[in-house]
Amino acid sequence: MAKCDICGKGAHFGNNVSHSHIRTNRIWHSNVKSVSVKVGGGTKRMHVCTKCLRSGKVEHA
Repeated sequence: MAKCDICGKGAHFGNNVSHSHIRTNRIWHSNVKSVSVKVGGGTKRMHVCTKCLRSGKVEHA
């Protein structure tokens, strides 16, 4: 799973807890997209989370 190249957001780990309180491992994947971004007058493909895309931290190419 990719990490966001802007903010560093990646996967989060925790437990599923059943009704009988049995715990099993689980993972939450961040919503990371591979997009082409304007960088220094050119374009570059980067992994960017949707929060960074929506907030305007990067500009689509």
